[in-house]
Amino acid sequence: MFVLVVGGGKVGYYLAKELIEAGHEVVLMEKDPGRAAQIADDIGSIVIARDGCEGNHLAEAGCERADVVAAVTGDDEDNLVICQMAKHHFDVPRTIARVNNPKNEALFRHLGVDELISPTRMILGSIEQDIPVHELLHLAGLGGGELEIIEAQLRQGSPAIGRAAREVPMPEGCAIFAVIRDDVAVPVRPDTILTEGDKVIAIGRAECEVALHTQLIGDPDGLQPAGA
Repeated sequence: MFVLVVGGGKVGYYLAKELIEAGHEVVLMEKDPGRAAQIADDIGSIVIARDGCEGNHLAEAGCERADVVAAVTGDDEDNLVICQMAKHHFDVPRTIARVNNPKNEALFRHLGVDELISPTRMILGSIEQDIPVHELLHLAGLGGGELEIIEAQLRQGSPAIGRAAREVPMPEGCAIFAVIRDDVAVPVRPDTILTEGDKVIAIGRAECEVALHTQLIGDPDGLQPAGA
């Protein structure tokens, strides 16, 4: 597989090294000549000191035959431009973009970037899982961002506690499919009784989030800490 990596920061550098070690053909583009030369001294002549936002430079790097273009610069605007050119001018089958500002994710998806890597989102997800909060946790996106896998922990005051799964009103396009209880994940059946402390895993569209919050978390102002 031929992968064109654009951006020679730490992410691009280590990504290129891992891909090479895995046996893939790689070209890395880095617009800073000094940084490009530094990387080339380590990983060889696959480094091109060019700006990946320029179509003629992408062509020089062989973008038209790339299987994957990974835009991992530190600038969201550059990454979006690179992916747009790769997809629409060079017909690259798969584009991957680093998104530094989570607020830009919807725009990237809307404009057809195939996969988003958000360091901020990943770190936030880890923090959210370690700190108990009365909120929904977004575990993963599916279908190009159309669907979300969401976790809700049922705490004291949740309207779902003591009810069978079939009795919990779910918005259209959303469903509960698993419960984590005592660190064991079990599939949800219509007669599964939800209990305090359960972690409920649901899948649904983004617009279902408000309804999910109401049914599984309840009114945040009316909740009490567990054990209160």
